[in-house]
Amino acid sequence: MPEPTTMLRAAVRPRMLVLLLVLLAAAGVCGLLGAWQLDRAQLRGQAAQERHEAEQAAAAAVPLGDELAPQTSFSGDLVGRKVAVTGTYDAGGQLLVPERVHGDETGYLVLTPLRVTDAGGAAPAAGAVLPVVRGWVATPDEADVPLAGEVRLEGYLQAAEQAGTGVVDGRSDAISSAQLVTAWGGPIYTGYLVVSGSDPAQSADIALLEPPTIPGAGLNIQNLAYAAQWWIFGAFAVLLWLRLVRDEARGDASDDGSRSEPRDAAAPAPAGS
Repeated sequence: MPEPTTMLRAAVRPRMLVLLLVLLAAAGVCGLLGAWQLDRAQLRGQAAQERHEAEQAAAAAVPLGDELAPQTSFSGDLVGRKVAVTGTYDAGGQLLVPERVHGDETGYLVLTPLRVTDAGGAAPAAGAVLPVVRGWVATPDEADVPLAGEVRLEGYLQAAEQAGTGVVDGRSDAISSAQLVTAWGGPIYTGYLVVSGSDPAQSADIALLEPPTIPGAGLNIQNLAYAAQWWIFGAFAVLLWLRLVRDEARGDASDDGSRSEPRDAAAPAPAGS
C-alpha cells in the first residue's frame, strides 16, 4: 500500500514550488503597493492637517460659552476649536506638568487655573475654573508668575487627560479635570485651553504650543484603507498556496484510497449437468 502524501511532500513538488514563487512575488508586489499607499496616506494627511491648522489660526475666536459649559461632557469635535474667554489667573494654583515634549526638547507645561469672569454664551460660567496651558518651558525657573488682574485669552480647546497620580509639590502628571478639581475646587471645565494669545501679553519666555489635534488626524483614511486592502491581498496569496497544497495532498490520498479498494472476485461458472 503506497505511503499517504503529507502536506510537506505535496509542498515540495516542482509545480507547487513554482506556484509558491509566483504567489510570493504577487504578495511582495501587494506589500510594496500597500507601503506606497501608506506613504500617500501620510503625505496627503499631513497636507490636509497643515491646511486645517492654517484655517484654525486664521479663524476668529468664538465665545467659550457658545462651545462648552462648566461640568459638561467634552465632545471630540471641540478639539482645536478656537475660543475666547475672560478671567483672572489664580497664581497660587499654578502647576508644572513634567515630561512634555516641545520640538525636540523635553520640559514642562505651565498649567494655571483661570477663574472665569466672562465666557459669553447663555450658560452661566462666572467663577468656574478653566485649566489653562499657558505654554512650555525648558526648566521650572522659566515659569513666571501669571499676570495679575483680568486677562482676555484666546486659544484652542483640548480634551482633559486621564487622571494620573495626583498633584504633588506644585506638579501634576496629567491635565485631568477630575484630578485638578481636588486642588483647585470647582465648578471646573472638562477640557482645557491651550493659549494662543493673551491681552495683556504674557511673558515671551513661555513658548506657545501648536494647536491640538485628534490622534490619527495626520493620515488620509482613504489611502490608509487602500494600503490595508493591498496587504490583505498579499496575505490571501500565501493562504491560497497553503490551500492548494492541502488540496493536493488530499487529492493524492483520495486517489490512493480508490485504487486500494478490493475488487470482487469473479464467481466460477456453475458446472453443467
